[in-house]
Formats: sequence, structure tokens, C-alpha cells
Amino acid sequence: MRLLIVEDEVELANQLGSALKDAGYAVDIAHDGEEGHFLGETEDYDAVILDLGLPKLDGVSVLEKWRAQGRVMPVLILTARDRWTDKVAGIDAGADDYVAKPFHTEEVLARLRALLRRSTGHASSELTCGPVHLDGRAARVTVDGTAIKLTALEFRLLSYLMHHQGEVISRTQLTEHLYDQDFDRDSNTIEVFVGRVRKKLGTEIIQTVRGLGYRIAEPAP
Repeated sequence: MRLLIVEDEVELANQLGSALKDAGYAVDIAHDGEEGHFLGETEDYDAVILDLGLPKLDGVSVLEKWRAQGRVMPVLILTARDRWTDKVAGIDAGADDYVAKPFHTEEVLARLRALLRRSTGHASSELTCGPVHLDGRAARVTVDGTAIKLTALEFRLLSYLMHHQGEVISRTQLTEHLYDQDFDRDSNTIEVFVGRVRKKLGTEIIQTVRGLGYRIAEPAP
């Protein structure tokens, strides 16, 4: 899963970014509204954390532009605790949820997990396919109850496929959602990561759909 943080307070943005990376997400950061709007317009994000009080272009304007352009990624807005009017403006502009400053990072993580679940049609942060169980909250994967050690990129790949279970996901789509903006992206490496994950899981839940991409499906009995 790939996220965008648009926050002009550099220290806060970096703290959030570190916490999200530790939780297994790929993260890009923008420090003003113009840069944030550009990234949200041109890159594919699974969710966005958007501050409303931004320089150059305020958060409500950024969000309104995204929605007018047909960008539908979930957006969690950050607002000042005493500015209830900002919360209303953000929700009316197309935000999906909000957190008031100051906040606990765990609350942001929990609300993001909820947004990501809803956007992919899941009611729980725990996903299961055959013997494979993925706990998004703990960033933990087990097979038949045995914990499997995955790298951050391997976890992101499996998580993205399991959140879109039954769908055929192209290499390009995986590349866009696994790597942050600064990573040297190469869709050919996706094959390598898929191979590693398959080997570690020891079960064929990741199917190759020739010429199209990959799909998570229940393994044959």
C-alpha cells in the first residue's frame, strides 16, 4: 500500500512518515499544497493524509481539485482541534475522515486501516486466503498458524494482492503501489518478489495470469 502525506510541519510529517513505513507502507511526503496536489494528481495512492492549513494552496482547495479531476483515493484530513468549521469544509470537499491536532499516531494508523479496508471492500484488518492469514494491524503473516518472515516490500506485495483478492493486478499496478516516489522502480523486479513470497508461503495462492499480471486465489484442495 502506498500513501501520501501532505503536511507543512516538517517534523510532524517525518514522524508520521516513519510510523507509516514501520507499519509496512510506502510513503511519499509533500510540504505544501501545490506539490501535494501535483503528486495526488499524477501518482496512484491508496490513501492520503492531508493537512488543511497548507502554504501555496490550502488543503480544502487541494481536495476539491482532486475530486473534480476524478481522483477517488480515501483522504484523511488533519485539522486544528478548535476549528470545527474546517472539519465540515473538509468533509464537504470530499474527505473520508478527519483527525484533530494534536493526535496520537496510533489513532491515525487505525483510521487509515479503516479507510483502506472500506476502499477495498473489507470489514477487518485481518485477511485470510486458504492457510495464509495476514494481520494488517500487526504487520504479521502466518501460514497454518506459523509466522512467516517477510521483508517490507514482500509484505506490501502480499498485502496489496490480498486486499484485492480475486482481481488480476498488473505488474505496473503493483509497481505503482509498492514503491515510494524516490525508489528506482522497475516492474521486472516484481517477478522476483512474487517468487520470493511464493517460496516463503509454501502455497500457491498467488496465481500468474499470463500476459496480465497476478491474482490471489484460494489454493486448490
